Amino acid sequence: MNSRRQPLILSFFLACFLTMPVSAADIAAGEQKAGSCVGCHGQKGSSGNAQWPNLAAQERVYFANQLKAFKTGDRSNAMMQSMASNLNNEDIDSLAAYFSNQKPAKAGGDPTLAKAGESKASICLGCHGQSAEGKGQFPRLAGQHPVYLEQQLKNFKNGSRKSGPMQAITANLSETDFKELAAYFGSL
Repeated sequence: MNSRRQPLILSFFLACFLTMPVSAADIAAGEQKAGSCVGCHGQKGSSGNAQWPNLAAQERVYFANQLKAFKTGDRSNAMMQSMASNLNNEDIDSLAAYFSNQKPAKAGGDPTLAKAGESKASICLGCHGQSAEGKGQFPRLAGQHPVYLEQQLKNFKNGSRKSGPMQAITANLSETDFKELAAYFGSL
């Protein structure tokens, strides 16, 4: 074979391999592991409690990164740190595959607040996707509980949750902005 073609062929196969969809085995393994998540995050990741986020249809890369952050202590939450401490990387990837393949949840939001939040949402959509569906390392906001989203925005602003870009954005937002944005994304 021509030695000039080998890198091209290898690149093609790597590209195909890295863009392959999640296997059914990964999803099935994640479903097996998800039993311990149901108590807080609901069946198939649709949480009935606004205190805990919906995991259904969450962005796979984001989900895995957050579980790893809980496991290492880079993200602080005693319950989640305890849950994640028992997971290996394969478990985390399987859970991410399972939850990312579930039907999206829709939490709803106050219609008046949501209408006001819609005009402000463009500051979020560049990273979180045009429909707030999430992109790679950025989470899905669409259908998330407004109370949960509002609390996360407050946590970024007060520094109890770390992310340079989010802290910079929330520094310029009011609590009213938080409520309106959270209602809008919850309504999607």
